Amino acid sequence: MVVFTALRRIGRGTVSMLFEALFFAGLLTWDLSLAIVNLFTFKRKIGGVTPKGHPGEGGVWPEYIPPRSVDSRCSCPALNAMANHGIIKRDGRDISFKELSGTIRSTYNFSPSFCVFVPRYMAHVLDRSYSTGRFDLADIDVHNGIEHDASLFRRDVIHQLHQGLPDGELVAAFLKSATGPPLKKVTQPTPQKSLPSKESPYFNIAAHVAKATEDLDVNRTFTSADLSRRLGERRREAKANNGQYSQSTGHKLFGSTKYVRLLSFFSPTSYSPVSSFSGSTLLTIFGGRLDDIYTFLTEERLPEGWESRIRDQMGLTILAFNRTVFRVELGIDEEVDQPLNFM
Repeated sequence: MVVFTALRRIGRGTVSMLFEALFFAGLLTWDLSLAIVNLFTFKRKIGGVTPKGHPGEGGVWPEYIPPRSVDSRCSCPALNAMANHGIIKRDGRDISFKELSGTIRSTYNFSPSFCVFVPRYMAHVLDRSYSTGRFDLADIDVHNGIEHDASLFRRDVIHQLHQGLPDGELVAAFLKSATGPPLKKVTQPTPQKSLPSKESPYFNIAAHVAKATEDLDVNRTFTSADLSRRLGERRREAKANNGQYSQSTGHKLFGSTKYVRLLSFFSPTSYSPVSSFSGSTLLTIFGGRLDDIYTFLTEERLPEGWESRIRDQMGLTILAFNRTVFRVELGIDEEVDQPLNFM
């Protein structure tokens, strides 16, 4: 009986491993083909990035409603913003992984390949099916799954168990770290004066950030070097203050990726890769624009009139995105400043 069970497990593991290898080979081939299409097609028109008939068309987003205490939220600002606008379920519960792929694509203009990869990764972290599984936003905050130590906007889980809201002090420090060139067109002279209602769970966060950044000119941009520097600072802080600090290379890249994505969503006019996962989102989807990122981070709200700064017809591919991710991650000096650990 034991031998039979062992053989079944080995067989299932082998089949699963082969399937995953074939799946990722197919996914990356698909992604490469989308990247090639982007090279030979015109950019989407400014003002027409969000597809017709989808939330956000023409920069008009569904009503923003802050979460209630019973609603589910997570450590990902992009998903929280979608729930706050009702693009996905406002309570953040019972969300389909497969349906999430489509809403991420129309909202932020990621490529179809990217939009399959990320929700499928979430599903596998939670040991659920991408095709049929469902989840609450808070579910994806399983430690060292997608949530990770040394986040730019959340305290480590050992200090902040519930990761659904950002930390005002960390958000302010991030905003003040921008050193990129000013925007050619002034859009928001003083977003610090626009606070959410006192009933909003974001009020205290936004008030703290507004006071800490009252002299900050938000009409400027982030660079990949800014992101690398701030990620390095957060990793040093987390190591010093968290006795359970842990980050694998994969988590470091995922952390970089999130922020590169956000910066690209809010970029000035067209996408220019800048590199590393969590933070890399800020460099791509937001194009590094501090004026848009300010609102997005303090209230987890999509600014009025905003659209993704990724204008490629097929969206932001895994290939293009990872050029930015690796540039950000390889620019972080935190590891090279400490002695090698061989044991």
